[in-house]
Amino acid sequence: MKRLSLRLLSQPPLLLALAGALLLALILWVSTPVAHALPEYATRTGEACAACHVSAGGGGPRTLRGLLWAARGRPDKVPSLPNMLIAPRVSASEELYDIACAGCHGLKGEGLFAIELIGTGISAPATRSFILYGIPALGMPGFEGQFTDAQLNTLVPYVVGLGNGLLAPPLDKSPLQPGKLTCQPTPCAQTPSRSKGN
Repeated sequence: MKRLSLRLLSQPPLLLALAGALLLALILWVSTPVAHALPEYATRTGEACAACHVSAGGGGPRTLRGLLWAARGRPDKVPSLPNMLIAPRVSASEELYDIACAGCHGLKGEGLFAIELIGTGISAPATRSFILYGIPALGMPGFEGQFTDAQLNTLVPYVVGLGNGLLAPPLDKSPLQPGKLTCQPTPCAQTPSRSKGN
């Protein structure tokens, strides 16, 4: 070791700087914790992406649980928020669905990141259970303690109605007008015909 350090000291300064930079890079590389990205976090925590993100596919704005989880240094367990209402003072079924369900199941129940609700025929007791306890195998989070009984009594029939086709899905709030073509076709440039004499 003594011989190596003497040899290094006798080298030009550029080589010493390069060796020092390589050693520093190696130390930083070894000591840097492993970074996790979705869906690795969901696998690590055992929670669906929708537990921490407003978008069920992950990324984008975080839910309150997601913000608290990030603030705590992204531990292996996502903190729960017992008795924290997801939609305080909201009583309309369509609005409750929009806040809690549409991000995954689609505004009309057409299914986005989660299953399509239309045509499922899921019963009211099953729907209530799924809302409260989730379906972990399918990535659906549970919302126990996040709705009042009155809110659940409004939301469950709405979801069942979408699933059975008894309830018309909501109309688009901002429907797009059909596109109109305003440009005129331009005549194609004709290629001059070749004469046989050339």
